[in-house]
Amino acid sequence: MIKFIKDFPALLADESILVVGDMHIGLDYKLYKQGINIPNQLPDIEKKLVRLLKKTKAKTLVMLGDVKHEVPGITYPEITELPKFFDRLSERVNVHICKGNHDTHLEKILSNKITIHPSGGFRIKGYFFYHGHEWPSEDFLECDHLILSHIHPMFEFKDKFGYKVSKPVWVKAVADKEKFSGRYGAAKKGKITIVLVPSFNELLGGYPVNRAKEQIDYMSPVLRNDIVDLKEADLFLLDGTYLGKMKEM
Repeated sequence: MIKFIKDFPALLADESILVVGDMHIGLDYKLYKQGINIPNQLPDIEKKLVRLLKKTKAKTLVMLGDVKHEVPGITYPEITELPKFFDRLSERVNVHICKGNHDTHLEKILSNKITIHPSGGFRIKGYFFYHGHEWPSEDFLECDHLILSHIHPMFEFKDKFGYKVSKPVWVKAVADKEKFSGRYGAAKKGKITIVLVPSFNELLGGYPVNRAKEQIDYMSPVLRNDIVDLKEADLFLLDGTYLGKMKEM
């Protein structure tokens, strides 16, 4: 069972696993170097995470990748701030990270209190967690849920005057495991629920799922080749509002 946490880009799996994605810690520093002066976002990110941990009473925190922003390298603020940030979190909860495409050098700076998984993902019970920029490991076919980030899904609203505004959304789809047989060999029977997690960092942009479907398909191999029928996917705003199915948008 998964539960979207109202008004937050976070979900609860198995009643004890808090799941977030795309923190992109260090984005503010990158913007600062480009002449945009933004306060350090890490204290607010930590405050929000601690609030969610208290609210949900989660025992495990899963980060779906892109914990840091700088790629392919690493910045001095990331080197100095991330270890302390994760040490504080590890005193509260078991922390698991699935490496994203921005997470170079994480193993070199974080303590062994943090469990870092390869980008192919990992499973806990019937849930499979991974970032989304490459194919997941075959273990995901043994699970009931495939939970990924990387896409930064949003929904673009447009009024009659042409004014546009985009809001983060949850995307929830169901796929036949047999459709993955071309990639993984022997076909598995049954269905798997696929959930696209909105980005946790509010400074990040995103991809409007009702306008940029081709871009979304391109970003994650799981969503390519019509393996997942996104037209039948359900869309939800962070406040819980059900927008409908993608094909209706």
